[in-house]
Order: sequence, then structure tokens, then C-alpha cells
Amino acid sequence: MNGSKKENDSDFLKCSDYYLAVFLNGFIIERRGKKEGPLPAVESKLTNNIIFRKLKIALNLKSEDILVMLHTANLRISKHELSAFFRKPDHKHYKECKDQILRKFLNGVEERYHKKAK
Repeated sequence: MNGSKKENDSDFLKCSDYYLAVFLNGFIIERRGKKEGPLPAVESKLTNNIIFRKLKIALNLKSEDILVMLHTANLRISKHELSAFFRKPDHKHYKECKDQILRKFLNGVEERYHKKAK
């Protein structure tokens, strides 16, 4: 049985942005090692773009890797569209990452790393 719960499931527990940010920062440190200096500030508000960027860093993914993973999840976007998600919000070419794109990326991550684990 799958351990994830849908929002309408009575056992569903929502994770706050703060605790998800703590987890993702820890995931980066676990996978990539701790950088010198103080730990990065934990965001109190997360966007899909921040989540996407943190996962990209933690998993040490290049743009080509992400595009392959999105393709595996039946989503095709260009490298330029992808790079827009990782720009600063005040950049003129910044683009908000919609839920569907992050969901497809997570499906691609699951496909890639679940197969490796078997």
C-alpha cells in the first residue's frame, strides 16, 4: 500500500511550509554535505519554485536530468522554460511553477529513484 494520503483522506496530515523547509534543507545537507558557515535561514513560506530548486540541489540534478524525468512523467518543456523556474522572482524571465509541473517532476523523481532501489 502506498504511504501517501490524498487531501480528502481522513488520515491526511498537512505539513507546514516551515517543517517542509526544514526537511528539504536537511535533505540537501544529507545528500550534499554541510556548507561552511551558518545554516541557511528556514523559509516560513514556500513556493513550488523553492521546493523544486531545493530538490534539484539535494538530488544534484542538471537541467537535462530534470527534462528527462519530466519526459518520463509525460511532460515536455524546453530548457528555457525550465530555467525560468529557477530564476529570482524579480527577474523578467521568472515563471511561477504550477502544481501540475511540480507533481510531474515528483512523479519523475519517484520513477527514477524507485527503479534504482529495486
